[in-house]
Amino acid sequence: MDKKNTQLKNVLERLYAKYNHRELIAPDPLQFVYRYSEPRDMEIAALLAATLAYGRVAQIEKSVTSLLQFMGKNPFKFILNFSKSKTDGLLNFKHRFTTGEHLASFFLLLKNVLTEFGSIEMFFAKEYHPSDPNIIPALSKFSDNLLSMHVKNSKGLKYLLPNPKDGSACKRLNLFLRWMVRKDDVDPGLWKSVDKSKLIVPVDVHMGRLCKLLGLYRRKTISIAAAVEITENFRSIEPSDPVKYDFALSRVGILENCTGRHRAGCEFCELFKFCFRA
Repeated sequence: MDKKNTQLKNVLERLYAKYNHRELIAPDPLQFVYRYSEPRDMEIAALLAATLAYGRVAQIEKSVTSLLQFMGKNPFKFILNFSKSKTDGLLNFKHRFTTGEHLASFFLLLKNVLTEFGSIEMFFAKEYHPSDPNIIPALSKFSDNLLSMHVKNSKGLKYLLPNPKDGSACKRLNLFLRWMVRKDDVDPGLWKSVDKSKLIVPVDVHMGRLCKLLGLYRRKTISIAAAVEITENFRSIEPSDPVKYDFALSRVGILENCTGRHRAGCEFCELFKFCFRA
């Protein structure tokens, strides 16, 4: 590891020690997963919270809270027992581009998965191969296989299940995979069949901006290629766990109010000397 990466790793480790704690999860949508104690309920709550993790934080919290209340105490059983006759309760649901109709279709897909495979993990794992360079091939097949179960693939359903082969960075699905695969004080790590070294950093506009400031990629748009480039740079620092610092870095943007523009107080940020605008 070169001198710069060594220095950056030291700073990232300090940020990890500072921010990577269960009590600092809120308002991250991961907070909803810990409302349940049964792994199969946690898995369902995680997928739904992650797929709705777009837009304003307050709206995400409101939408996920409303949805999980509708589903009751056992999301797993709710999905297993879901049918078209139960869609009326979703008619008034709306989260930006996602409607209750989209969610009803999504629930029916998940019902098929749980009925045949018993868990989302087992459905995902059937297309996961340890020899793949990363999780992208398995993620692509995961989206394809889910959508193939639905007769009419609406635009809204495809938005919930983006595919990396279309160029999408798939931030929300990669976020879900981080939660499921990694295990520490923040990530629950429910899945045992996937190697965390294969994960891809969940990159949205905010993470992309911070990573660009740190010189971790040069691309102009947020895409799966950008996410891979960012991940490879993190892998050069932490080969066995390239997504380790994702949560801590997201806290810098949220708790430290990093906007990507130089302002008073920037010099007190631990990342300041690595920032390309410093």
